[in-house]
This record gives sequence, structure tokens and C-alpha cells, in this order.
Amino acid sequence: MTLKKNVPDFKKLKVGFTPGSFLALADDPSLQKKVCESYVSRVYNVPKSKRPYPRNRTETDKIRIGYFSSDFHRHATMRLMIRMLELHDKDRFQVHLFDYTTAEQVQPWKDRIHATACKHHPVAGMLNTEIADLARSEEIDIAIDLKGHTKNGRPQILMYQPAPASVSYLGHPGTLGIKTIDYIVADPVVIPEDLRRHYSEKIIYMPESYQVTDDTRKISATIPTRAELGLPKDAVVFCCFNANYKITPKEFDIWMRVMAQVESSVLWLWNLHDEARDNLRSEAQARGMDPDRLIFADSVEQEDHLARIQAADLFLDTFAVCAHTTASHALWAGLPLVTLEGQQFAARVASSILHAMEMPELVTKTPEDYEALILDLAQNPEKLSAIRAKIAQKRETAPMFDTKRFTRNWENQLERALLRCEKGLKPDHLMP
Repeated sequence: MTLKKNVPDFKKLKVGFTPGSFLALADDPSLQKKVCESYVSRVYNVPKSKRPYPRNRTETDKIRIGYFSSDFHRHATMRLMIRMLELHDKDRFQVHLFDYTTAEQVQPWKDRIHATACKHHPVAGMLNTEIADLARSEEIDIAIDLKGHTKNGRPQILMYQPAPASVSYLGHPGTLGIKTIDYIVADPVVIPEDLRRHYSEKIIYMPESYQVTDDTRKISATIPTRAELGLPKDAVVFCCFNANYKITPKEFDIWMRVMAQVESSVLWLWNLHDEARDNLRSEAQARGMDPDRLIFADSVEQEDHLARIQAADLFLDTFAVCAHTTASHALWAGLPLVTLEGQQFAARVASSILHAMEMPELVTKTPEDYEALILDLAQNPEKLSAIRAKIAQKRETAPMFDTKRFTRNWENQLERALLRCEKGLKPDHLMP
């Protein structure tokens, strides 16, 4: 990965990107929609399918939810969703997992995930049309795609109309550009009213953050020291555990300027690829920064990661694709995070999480404010300590980490979407 300063004018380019690869290149929801629509028209050769009519459901009939994913294993999506799946009201809802996972599942994750469902359907070897047919035979009421255009996703299944109502959730952070999918799940921060036009779907608005979390996730009891992590004992430790591809010259320039003013600081990054590590070190040196002040960490188990990031002082967020799961991980571990609220869905998730955490003071609106806030917190230990104390308190009281509350809101919004469908009404934005 090289941080090139000569970024092309994407508005003049022909659209030939994949949706995932384009996310980090431009914080522009209009362009993201065009890329997705172009990709769908070029890649997905799906004939028009007739949508099944809603079944004649009585008040005592359970709503049948079908979750479609390749991530029913130890994956970030399941790390977020597992507790919500367990908390589903089984008296009101019948949960089906349409599982096209190909990765080897790890115990006890496999058993725990499968136990959340009324029916687990292993469909990895089936065609998209066959999976849609299976869902129709099970009379699924609401089909929920958890992958979208992300790796191993099969959103074509929803294009074959497996259920009367369809929803895109959590996987791809933005519109899928598929007009036959009814809804995308969001909140008023990630998709404010003035940006709705950039989404092919209508919006199911969750009242707090759209991101579900597991409020039972564990943090390792063994907290490593800075020395054990290769970090200097008395330094200000900035960190960013976002995937390396999210780092662009815009935020990297700011990080280097801040580090130049905070002489004892280091930047702790996730070492996803050796090539990325070498390029980041080279780019730091090109900006007059000692590359040894960049320290890289390898992947570890989630419990150990949540323990180790407590050694950092401040999480510095990326811009076009900000922290998503990594943001809730940071706050769960008590680590403050400073974000810049952008325009597209992928650039607003951390802002959503911080608002649901009742900590809007860590959300900035301009690069200048982002830089100033980082510098202020780094140079004022008392302020940073107060922020940490507030995170500890809000973790127990704010809605961000109340999975039961999220689950009841989720169920109510899904039921509202289905009722519109059953009444013969077109999908429409569903406010909290």
C-alpha cells in the first residue's frame, strides 16, 4: 500500500470498480450508489423473479426471519450479532439461518450460532436460485442479507425474491444498488434525511446506532504491559486498528503533524500485510517522521485484543471508511476514539456509535477540528483521563451496549416493515 497524493478525479472515470474496493477511494455517497448500480448491472445476470405474496398470518403466527450469510462462524459480523440472535423473542419470531459459509467453523462458535436458530440451512453447495426456492418453501416472511457486496457475499439470492420483504443489514456499509431490495438498516446519523437520495433502498431507522453489539463479550483477564506489547512505557500511544486499506494521505498527514508536536508519541497500527507495514514506514519517513515511531501489532484472539488495546491512549479514526466493529471494540475496552464524520455510510459509523454512547464530543466535522481535538487530548492528560472515566460510566448506562434493548427495537422495526408488506403498501422509510 502506497499513500499517493495524486488522487484521480473519480467523477471523470468510467465506473468499473467493485463496490468494496471503491469505498475507501472517495467519501461520496452519490458515487458509491453509481458504482454499486453499475456493478450490479455488469456482474449480476439475474432475470426478474416474481415476489411471493405474504402468507395469511394470524396474530399468533410467528414471523419467519431468514438471515443469509457466509459469516456464520468466528467472524466480525457474528461477534456483533451473536447475542442479538440469542435474545430474539422465540415466542414472536422463528429464526432461519441460510448458511453458505465455506470457512471451517470453530467450536464453540459453530454450536452457539446454530443454537440461535429454529432451523439451520447449510446451503453452501446450492445455487442462488435453489436457496431462494428453499426460502420460499419455508415461507420466510423477511429475508435479511448480511453480506451485500463484501467478500463471499451472494446478494443475488435476494434478487431472486425469496420472501415478501427483503432487508440489507450490516455487511456492506452503503446501498447495494439493487432496486428489488426493500430496505437498508441505518440510524439518523449514518443516513440523515438529506442523504437518503443516495440509497436505492428505503431505510429502516434504528433509534440509536444501527450497529448491534454483544454486551457479554469478554476481555482477557491478563492485561499485557506496554513492554510486552513493544510499546514505550511513558509515550503517548496513538493507535488505529482499522484495516490498512482504510488509511489515506488525508488522515495520515494529520497523524504525522500531530506526532511531530507530541514528541513522546508513537503510532500503534495493525500489521495486516508486511507490504503495507513497509509502505507506511516509508510514507512516515517521507513526511519527516522517524519510521520507528510506527509500531505494528499482529492479529490475536478477540479477548486478547480487547485487553491489549487498553494500553493505548487514543484511537485515531480513518476517514472515508471509518472504524466500525473496531470502534465498538475500542469503547468496550475503555479506549477513547476521535472520528471525523463524513458523508457516506462507511464514513459515519463511528459517529453513530459515539452518539449512541452519548459521547458526541469525540465527533468532529472538519479535518481541522479532528486534528485540533487529537492534539488537545494528547497534550492534556486530565482531559483524556476524564474522557476515559466517562466511557467507563457510559458503557454501563448508554444504549450502545444494551443488546436486549437493541433486539427489541430491531424486532419492532422488522414487524413494522412486514405489516406494510402484508397490507399491500410499498416500502417506505421507517422512523424510530
